[in-house]
Amino acid sequence: MAAGIGKRMQPLTLEVPKPLVKVNGIRMIDTVVDGLRKNGINEIYVVVGYLKEQFYEWARGQSKVEIIENPYYETCNNISSLYVARDHLEDCIILDGDQIIYNPAILDPSFIRSGYNAVWCEGETDEWLMDVDSGVVRSCSRNGGSHGWQLYSISRWSKRDGDRLKRDLEFEFESGNRDIYWDDVAMFCHFDNYELGIYEMKASDIIEIDSLDELAKLDSKYLSFIDNKK
Repeated sequence: MAAGIGKRMQPLTLEVPKPLVKVNGIRMIDTVVDGLRKNGINEIYVVVGYLKEQFYEWARGQSKVEIIENPYYETCNNISSLYVARDHLEDCIILDGDQIIYNPAILDPSFIRSGYNAVWCEGETDEWLMDVDSGVVRSCSRNGGSHGWQLYSISRWSKRDGDRLKRDLEFEFESGNRDIYWDDVAMFCHFDNYELGIYEMKASDIIEIDSLDELAKLDSKYLSFIDNKK
């Protein structure tokens, strides 16, 4: 998933799409693709929209990477990106291109249930938080909380659940429900259609960068962008 505009990282992302931003010399999306390949995953689809030409240039240096264009990225939320890739949801991993994978093991393709990578959160968070019992997700809170499993944007889908997800995506998107995250489809809109689990990991295994401040903490060369915004 790499179609977004990356508004929270402007002005940097006015010229470079967020997944192609280099952090300490390495593009974010390269850590994702490298992590997939280290787990034997070589059939890779990248959904693009904003500054899409740069992804085509990047993909020329990659093997077995197919670009899928999202024509709705400017007017819809990321449900549109999964919608245009809906024919590839069987036995798959879905993840964002704008994150840094430090531990490739978190992309292991083996799983018991379809579901999300998650980190146990003892304290308060405003991220999506799942209640899990006996390995099954019983509910999810958009408003966060404490003592729960924080949902991360890496998920695995079996053939059966991928087929269901495709149908549910089509229903929501084609009904005009286009301002939601694609995760809303399974977690809230059609929760009873799935029995989702979690794939446990540590917070240090991955970093999701949401702002220039967070980026500059990892790579000081971006401090100038913050100074220019002041």
